[in-house]
Amino acid sequence: MGANWLRRSVGIVIATAAIAAAVALWAVVGSSAPQNGEAPTIATLFGVWQVFYDPIAPAPRLILAAVALAAFFAIGIALLERRATNKSRRSINMHATPLAPKIIMASTRGTFAGEVTVTVLIPAHNEEVSLPLTLSSLDAQSHRPERVIVVADNCTDATVALARQHGVEVIESVGNTDKKAGALNQALAQILPGQGDNDIVMVMDADTTLDDGFLEAAVARFTYDRALMAVGGLFYGEEGFGLLGQLQRNEYLRYSREIARRRGRVFVLTGTASMFRPTALRTIAERRGVTIPGRPGDVYDTAALTEDNELTIALKSLGALMTSPADCTVVTELMPTPGALWKQRLRWQRGALENIGAYGMTLATLRYWAQQLGIGYSVIALTAFLLLMAITALAVDDWVWFPFWLGLGTVFLVERVVTVWKGGWRARLLAVLILPELLFDMFLNLVYVKGIIDITLGRQASWDHVAHQLSAQENPGA
Repeated sequence: MGANWLRRSVGIVIATAAIAAAVALWAVVGSSAPQNGEAPTIATLFGVWQVFYDPIAPAPRLILAAVALAAFFAIGIALLERRATNKSRRSINMHATPLAPKIIMASTRGTFAGEVTVTVLIPAHNEEVSLPLTLSSLDAQSHRPERVIVVADNCTDATVALARQHGVEVIESVGNTDKKAGALNQALAQILPGQGDNDIVMVMDADTTLDDGFLEAAVARFTYDRALMAVGGLFYGEEGFGLLGQLQRNEYLRYSREIARRRGRVFVLTGTASMFRPTALRTIAERRGVTIPGRPGDVYDTAALTEDNELTIALKSLGALMTSPADCTVVTELMPTPGALWKQRLRWQRGALENIGAYGMTLATLRYWAQQLGIGYSVIALTAFLLLMAITALAVDDWVWFPFWLGLGTVFLVERVVTVWKGGWRARLLAVLILPELLFDMFLNLVYVKGIIDITLGRQASWDHVAHQLSAQENPGA
């Protein structure tokens, strides 16, 4: 378990490392002798457009150094992540990694635990608008769940009545002040004791709809791999909400593509829809306060702002095998306003920082530390880039084109378009425009900085539930 001082100072640690990396790169670039500049060349394009261009480019040694540095960190993180995965797969240490594949396979060898069944838990707080669509998506599955339970947490609307009208079970939280995590802990305390090794527990948000085939694909995975402890879904954004909605959909498209390229290796078992073996959940509850953070007996850490991210780290720390198959996809809600998006992302960012601070730097968390450091560095890089572009535009009388940087920009543009290609023409058009997505990235950078400031100053965090609204697709008459 991580040292206590990291819980409060994790933001400072990440920010200091990112700034140090930026300063080091600046020093390397600044140490090289400046190149002798020449007057820009004038050229005429298509016989009518006169442009100024300058063929100057960075020195070859600087280019090679930048490429080598990037490759070093990328390959280094990949190798360390692979080492952590292989170590978990081969581990037979019951105390440190009780969910490691070798240990699980040995404990279940020669035992038939029955056919795989699915019990779905849907935590819901005032979700009368979105819940019917969620339940309908479960009914439409080619492999329907054996049991569906709506976990109603302090609901004051028609959520409970709608669930019962649909014919599903309802568990209402009692005296819960720990939001979603607390409500799920109460429900799991009731159902886990009666679950066998093949009685899979699925947790999905009440604002999520499963794509057809999700459960069938996941059940097949659990059936043919006894060591598999969890299956996570790949999520895509719902339709609607204009430019802000498309920016979020593009972001989710790129995330799902990245997971697919990682061949299903899980980064986060998203709360939108994930499935777990009871053994995994019971082991987490047993190890809380012993080898992983949290209150003994709880499956979900009620102190975590991002309970799904924390649960993922807990499972990885215990050696669990997990996957996010490409055919397990869901559609989830988007934030309808900048204010709602700010609250959501600030919770995600603070939660991510607090989680790695709680666990410390281990092989299981190294990838998460590297991600936060990368985000911190990108905040500095993107801010500096946009600032220099603005200064240049204001300082020069004539715009000068640099073929070298245009080439790099073209590579960047192609990457942005290719990574959202599946999203259709709207996603591609937004990617081609570049500027809206850069401004969206700056918005997320501000969230990142605010998260670091808040956690460093010890400001109280809030969960900030956002009431679901009907999108244009759900309400065509709007």
